[in-house]
Amino acid sequence: MSMFRIALANIRIPATPEESVVLAERAIAEAGKEGAGIVCFPECYVPGYRGAGKRIPPADEAFLERAWRVMAAAAAQARTAVVLGTERITDDELLITALAIDRDGTRLGFQDKVQLDPSEEGTYAFGSGRRVFQTGPLTFGVAICHEGWRYPETVRWAARRGAQVVFHPHFHEAEAGGYAPSTFADPANTFHEKAALCRAAENTCYFATVNTASAGPPTTSAVVRPDGTLLCYQPYGQEGLLIADLDLSAATGLLASRCR
Repeated sequence: MSMFRIALANIRIPATPEESVVLAERAIAEAGKEGAGIVCFPECYVPGYRGAGKRIPPADEAFLERAWRVMAAAAAQARTAVVLGTERITDDELLITALAIDRDGTRLGFQDKVQLDPSEEGTYAFGSGRRVFQTGPLTFGVAICHEGWRYPETVRWAARRGAQVVFHPHFHEAEAGGYAPSTFADPANTFHEKAALCRAAENTCYFATVNTASAGPPTTSAVVRPDGTLLCYQPYGQEGLLIADLDLSAATGLLASRCR
């Protein structure tokens, strides 16, 4: 077996962009103390997700660059790689993205969100292209929120190129009248957590989905094994790191490789 420890930062929604940096830096340090080789954050955690009712200041390239430097320094200090849910500005367009940082603080690059939810189209632009990243023995991909739930090819692309785990940063708060589950993939709940089981099983890779901590969320952070069974999940609404030890030898990508 080839074991690799990951952490999912199931932490509270930041009140301000500045607080998002403080909370993320703290979570990276904690992940390092837990011996995690990588820690993943929810969608747009820095500076905050611009959803309905969220008052996030206008996008600020200078702020983002400073935040990314802080995250890189924290990664190097903790000796822990980072998948940071964030945003970036390119050609005057605002993109949802994830910044991958290696354990020495080196930026590995961005994975932009290429499939937007219709509600996001007035705020964010579509990204393009996919890639995989490497930190130590771990090859990983990133599929962000809507694209991971609804578009299997976003996960398959990474698995076919050697990703043993695909991280799934998302943002999912309680909705009025919505179901509040207490167990993962509850049959009475929406399709979302069942989709997480499918993304792993249909590609023979790990699928690691990470949400924020809030009251009554319809989904939580969880890790699914390559056979589609649940490895672990964070209690709904409970703030903290979800730690999981992955047997990388189990993530063969077999079923992904058989898709033509």
